[in-house]
Amino acid sequence: MENRSLVTIASHTKEKILYLLEMAKEFEKKPNRHLLDGKIVATLFFEPSTRTRLSFETAANRLGAKVIGFTDPKVTSSSKGETLKDTIMMVSNYADIIVMRHFLEGAARYASEVAPVPIVNAGDGANQHPSQTMLDLYSIYKTQGTLENLNIYLVGDLKYGRTVHSLLLAMRHFNPTFHFIAPDELRMPDEYKLFCKENGIHFEEHKEFTEEIIADADILYMTRVQRERFTDLMEYERVKDVYILRNKMLEHTRPNLRILHPLPRVNEIAYDVDDNPKAYYFQQAKNGLYAREAILCDVLGITLDEVKADTEKL
Repeated sequence: MENRSLVTIASHTKEKILYLLEMAKEFEKKPNRHLLDGKIVATLFFEPSTRTRLSFETAANRLGAKVIGFTDPKVTSSSKGETLKDTIMMVSNYADIIVMRHFLEGAARYASEVAPVPIVNAGDGANQHPSQTMLDLYSIYKTQGTLENLNIYLVGDLKYGRTVHSLLLAMRHFNPTFHFIAPDELRMPDEYKLFCKENGIHFEEHKEFTEEIIADADILYMTRVQRERFTDLMEYERVKDVYILRNKMLEHTRPNLRILHPLPRVNEIAYDVDDNPKAYYFQQAKNGLYAREAILCDVLGITLDEVKADTEKL
C-alpha cells in the first residue's frame, strides 16, 4: 500500500506543491465541508504548540472529522516509559491519520515507517515542518502572485529554525535568491548551503540586519531565537535580541514586500510593525487552516477534483 505520509516537503515535486496550493485555494473559498465525515484525526504533540495544533484540529473539525490526542506527553504512557513505536501503534488502532510533533529530529520519519496509518509531520526538532511550509508557500503565492524568481530574506535563527529549512527545500523548484541573515552562532547549517549549491539556488549571507540590506526583499521571513533549542542559556542571552525589525526600517523597501513569521514572536518584530500593510504574519497564520485542510485531504486520498466537485454542489 502506498505510504501517503507527509514527513518532509523535499518529497514533493513542483507539480505536487502547486496542486496542494490549488486545493488550499478551494478551501479558502469554502472551509466547511463534509469530506472527512466518519474519519478520526489523532494529534500527538510531544512539544508545545498553539497555531499548528489548533489549525490542524480546526481543519479536521471543519471537514467533518473527529479529533483525539494530547498536548502534554506527561499525561500519557510515554511518561511511564512507553516507546514512540508503541504509542504510534496503539493510536493507529483508533485513528485514520496521525498528526505528530516531536522534539527529536527524525521522529516523524520513524513513525511513518512503523505506523499502519499516514503520519503528518507537525515539526520534528530542528529538522522539518512541512505543513508550515505549505502555508508559507500559499502566503507567498497569494501576496506575490507567483513563487518564481523571488528575493527571500531569512532572518534570525537559521540553525535551529525548522520552518526556514523546509521553506528552502520547497523553493528549490522556483529559482529563488535567498539571503541568510544570522549571527555566527545561528547561521544556516552547511548541509542546507550545500543543498543550495547542488540545486543551483543562489544565496548570500549577512551578519548585519539593516534597512539597506533588506531594501530589495520580496519576502522578509523573520524567526524567533528558540530558547528551547539551546543547551547553553548564556549563548541564548547573547543572541536573543540581535535582530529586531522596526517599522522605520521598512520605509524604502519594495511595495510588494510582505513580512512573514511562523510565530510566536518574542522581540524580533516590534509592535509598531503590526499596522504596516507589509506585515502579513497574522494573515499567514490564518492561511494555515486552508493549507492544512488540503494536507489532511491529500494524505487521506481525497483529490482536487473531488474538492472542486464538492464546491460545485453549492
